[in-house]
Amino acid sequence: MADEAGRWGASGGRRAYIGSFTSAGGRGVVAATVDPSTGALTPTGASDAVADPSFLAAAPGGDLLYAVSETEDGAVAAFDVTGPAPRLLGAPAPVRGTHPTHLALAHGHALTANYGSGSVSALPLGPDGAPRAATGLLGHRGGGPHPERQEGPHAHHVVPAPGGRWVLGVDLGTDSVHVMALDPATGGLTRHGEAALRPGSGPRHLALHPSGGHAYVLHELAPALTVCRWDPATGTLTPVREVALPADAGSYPSGIVASHDGRFLWAAVRGDDTLVVLELDGTGERPRPVTTVPCGGHWPRDLATDPEGRRLYVANERSGDVTWFDVDPATGVPARAGAIAAPAASCVAFA
Repeated sequence: MADEAGRWGASGGRRAYIGSFTSAGGRGVVAATVDPSTGALTPTGASDAVADPSFLAAAPGGDLLYAVSETEDGAVAAFDVTGPAPRLLGAPAPVRGTHPTHLALAHGHALTANYGSGSVSALPLGPDGAPRAATGLLGHRGGGPHPERQEGPHAHHVVPAPGGRWVLGVDLGTDSVHVMALDPATGGLTRHGEAALRPGSGPRHLALHPSGGHAYVLHELAPALTVCRWDPATGTLTPVREVALPADAGSYPSGIVASHDGRFLWAAVRGDDTLVVLELDGTGERPRPVTTVPCGGHWPRDLATDPEGRRLYVANERSGDVTWFDVDPATGVPARAGAIAAPAASCVAFA
């Protein structure tokens, strides 16, 4: 395995993985090498062993990759990625929720945001890294004013909060971010608090400032983001201000990331098919929209920075491609550098 991993990581050791919707013609989980000088992706293999692996997370060390199966049954799968193509590691484990859209790793568990059932699950990872059935499940409560999208809770994003004690769950249906405690021993999830955001805004994803003191919540039902202060000692998320994005009212923001140096934010906007560049002030509390650039395709579902923070990668779902951009370190403005075909692309992850 080690020799094979070295061979397939010959482009400087960096690998990328693309999630996609198999129900829409995607190849499942696609592995690719990353050219260290240009950022170009070269696919090496794929696996369609799991239906609709829409979001991925690489384990530390780079030998394992986790995917949600965004289906009615809802599951988490682990893949051995030491070879050219991802290899399913054991049977996918049920999340005890429906249509999971996102996952993250924390304290020996995989955490999932279950959009359909409006809940967050915690699945223990076995000694071999394979997920076990969910031991923790916390359902969100409430709804919002949008008649079709907010009839109940719809968890869309989950992330371990800075400080290591708490978990943040973004819920589009309840117009809020839920704060939970994760018990590392049992995988139990306990409700701790909730940050209420503007009714009808439909929060979808958040990005954390590298200092750990702020979170930026991107809204799907309104082209805007909310700046929040984070207190790890008390587990309190406090909204500070909402910032409008330069996007049409009928657009649907999707993903948001922060630069490694904490100077910029980038948000992907579907409909407008743009990337919005925002500059942060020294406090981290006043994002200022600087410009927009075309996303390189149609319907950018998600975006990611490479581990070095030099490039952005955008999964354009409906045009079926992943486009990468070189980022100007002085201005934060991305410039298109290349693309590969990736039918029904939904996310990009790095190891």
